Amino acid sequence: MLNINEIDDLIKLISKLPGLGPKSAKRIVLKLINNRDELVKPMANTLAQVYKNVTRCSSCGSLKSNSTGCSNCENTKEKHSKICVVEDIADQWSIESSNIFKGYFHILGGTISSVGQRKEDLLINSLVERVHRDNIEEVILATSATVEGQTTAYYIQDSLKNTKAKVTKLAQGLPVGGEIESLDDGTLFSAFKNRSDLSSNSD
Repeated sequence: MLNINEIDDLIKLISKLPGLGPKSAKRIVLKLINNRDELVKPMANTLAQVYKNVTRCSSCGSLKSNSTGCSNCENTKEKHSKICVVEDIADQWSIESSNIFKGYFHILGGTISSVGQRKEDLLINSLVERVHRDNIEEVILATSATVEGQTTAYYIQDSLKNTKAKVTKLAQGLPVGGEIESLDDGTLFSAFKNRSDLSSNSD
């Protein structure tokens, strides 16, 4: 193989993407090089714009554009009474694409027990602020059915005990150890439909 530093560096970067290894990265790089005008130049421009303009919203954790603001928490056309709390943006996208839930999202940015992840690093305080500010009636905890996800859900439930919002948790249909991103639409529908009320179980 040709010893070209630029190509080697690009292969290493692409191989770091989820689901891709060195072989897949090499095929992608060759495709890009063979179609530099159609792919490389516009991709480079788009990536530069994403790097410059797309960030996480400090309030809800969703992605936002600096030019348009956050379409999730700054939605003025539809006033929702529910917030669905998920661990990451991939979970938000999975639920949105299923058209099961109509309401606001709140993306924590991980779980409490993740390696190097503290509860102070998650957007839990801003969730409580949103519930108070927007008069939210129900908070749906859509964290994964892992130990970390359940621990985070219990902590959020406790954090919301002084609000008027009903706290519910995805129940039937969500397999033990399952992650939201990997669930199909039918399983998500069942999990939302049969969610359990945690508020009545609070001390």
